[in-house]
Formats: sequence, C-alpha cells, structure tokens
Amino acid sequence: MSKKRVLIIDDDSRNIFALSATLRAKAFDCISCTNAQDALDLLKTDEEVDVILIDMMMPEMDGYEAIPRIKNIEKRAKTPIFSVTAQAMVGDREKCLRAGATDYISKPVDVDRLLQLLSRV
Repeated sequence: MSKKRVLIIDDDSRNIFALSATLRAKAFDCISCTNAQDALDLLKTDEEVDVILIDMMMPEMDGYEAIPRIKNIEKRAKTPIFSVTAQAMVGDREKCLRAGATDYISKPVDVDRLLQLLSRV
C-alpha cells in the first residue's frame, strides 16, 4: 500500500512545518501551499492528493471560500477536506461542515485526533 498524500494549505509556514513533520513521522507524504489560490491551481493538475488539510483563516481567500471551489474541481469533488482552525467557538464546526469540509479539527492540533481522521481516508 502506498503512502497517503496530504496537501496542507496554511498561510503560516510554522504550521505547515509542524504538521508535515508530524505526518511524515507517521508515514504520510506531505505537500503544501501557503495560500488557497496556489492550492486551487495545484488541485487542477494531476498531482496526487489523497486528503486536504486547510486552515480556515487565511488572507485573500479563506477556507470557507476555498473549500467549495475545491469541491467544484471535478476530479477533487470526493477528496476529503479537513478544516484546521484556531476558531474553536460554538458553531465553528458546523460552519466548516456547511462550507463542505469532511470534518474539523481545532488548533493546537490533537495529533491522535488528526491521525484518527486521516485513518478514515
């Protein structure tokens, strides 16, 4: 079985570094984009992506705008998207799910919970 390939979309390179290091240690392959537009451009190619982790609060285009656009890319419509956000207020999970996210995880990321979500992919 090949490694699962995770696309991390986050405007903070420290978050990308931390998530990538954690996931690589657990046998995932990671690629990243620091903004949603670059991610959309990448996802329109034939780049292999099994699952997407997206920060919901980014400048220019946030996750709430990006997720529906990702879902509108025909070959990505069924790609699982997990929203990752520091917004852990009542109703935020539902807002992420309404935007089209498969599930939601809050920052700081609980690694066991993240691995549990990724195990479903």
